[in-house]
Amino acid sequence: MYDLTISNATVVDGTGGERYLATVCIKDEKIVRIERGGGAFPSQSDVDAQGLILAPGFIDVHTHDDIALIANPDMVCKTSQGITTVIVGLCGYSPAPFSPNADIPAEYDILLQSHSQRFERFADYLEAVKQAKPSVNYLGLVGHSTLRLSVMDDVNRPATDREIAKMADLLVDSMNAGAIGLSSGLAYSMAQKSDTRELIELCKAMSDRNGFYVTHIRNEADGMIDGVKEALKIGRDADVPVIFSHHKAMCDHNHGTTKHSLKLIDAAAAEQTLALDVYPYCYSSTSLTRERALRGGHIVIARSDPMPQMVGKSLCEVAELLNCSEADAVDQLAPAGALYYLMSEDDVQRVMKYPMTMIGSDGLPFDEKPHPRLWGTFPRVLSRYVRDIPVYSLEEAVHRMTGLPSKVFGLKNRGVIAEGNFADMVLFSETEVADQATADQPKKTSKGIAAVFVAGKPPSEHQGKSLESRHVLPCAGSDNPV
Repeated sequence: MYDLTISNATVVDGTGGERYLATVCIKDEKIVRIERGGGAFPSQSDVDAQGLILAPGFIDVHTHDDIALIANPDMVCKTSQGITTVIVGLCGYSPAPFSPNADIPAEYDILLQSHSQRFERFADYLEAVKQAKPSVNYLGLVGHSTLRLSVMDDVNRPATDREIAKMADLLVDSMNAGAIGLSSGLAYSMAQKSDTRELIELCKAMSDRNGFYVTHIRNEADGMIDGVKEALKIGRDADVPVIFSHHKAMCDHNHGTTKHSLKLIDAAAAEQTLALDVYPYCYSSTSLTRERALRGGHIVIARSDPMPQMVGKSLCEVAELLNCSEADAVDQLAPAGALYYLMSEDDVQRVMKYPMTMIGSDGLPFDEKPHPRLWGTFPRVLSRYVRDIPVYSLEEAVHRMTGLPSKVFGLKNRGVIAEGNFADMVLFSETEVADQATADQPKKTSKGIAAVFVAGKPPSEHQGKSLESRHVLPCAGSDNPV
């Protein structure tokens, strides 16, 4: 007697291979039988998937859901689009390991609802998430900026050897507790003054633990090529895998630069382990600063603590209403977040097509009016970039969202529909699946998602339960194969 059977399903298994008709049988959280061609089997529950695609649950490789896992454990913004696993701690931001005495700059508001939501040890953070019992699986990275703020009295300079050693100790302790590597956000003020040597030394400290270096490079505009070269050097000198976060080229005069950056990455891939992620939109979202406002382009306010009434308005509109310059308007809005319309569709598609590109949402869960990628990223790929603009076949798109990230991060028994793997799966309509979240209505759930299963059960059934399988670690002894 199986716990669940999904019959008459068209299986797109995450490997990139051809789809097939099958009945999938689940027992004790795992897929235990796949009967190609279908069949009926005794089961406590059966789902008839006639006309639907059954795929592995999507793996969101780039999120800022660290605190959302605790504050909003139902994680509807993710499960509603078929996501069953999230990676947190990106762009140098993580809520641990954080010194209780550290001064937290306003830019940390993209991660934290309040400054009390920080943890002195990574183990404490993982325990808090476990107690919250989120509906999705999670993996966590340690933020480079978090390490700097915890160890340094002034982050507006390079770290000393002693400070690097202290950061390395915190990183190793965090990895012993269950972190999977280091992330950096070198474009942000907390990390801008760090030098390449600092990153190399930190990455060396985790190289024997199969850690990943996941980087928001130092510059995604005029200095994008130099930022790519720096990341490649860090990975090469420290002998760690490098994953480029939300790879893109910002500002009109830099559009097309991804032609050159991808050539650099591709050439380096022959000698070092590399991957990328991308979100399927031509505009970004992060904290609002004078520096970012000066880059120009259309800017829309997504969050403002002192002026919530300005959310949804353009920065130009706000400046007119306040009768001041846009730079002064930024000061009055801060701490704030914004959408930045500075990317090109050609660059987005070019990065998506690169063989080692995965999909990540990069959404900010606590923005009042977040970027629609928080709710719509994965169905948008399946609708816009499979049906409307055929960047991918359906099989390839699913692979980029499941099998590829599982392989990149060395995850065990996830990312592919196969006997023995965890029953993390999504059922959706190939012809109807689509994002509905927009800049004006960013929290609309997607359509065409028929069912989501985490360890063989709907996400809602995990509330009140603590399953050890939630905290996902790379395979023991994994060499992080790509």
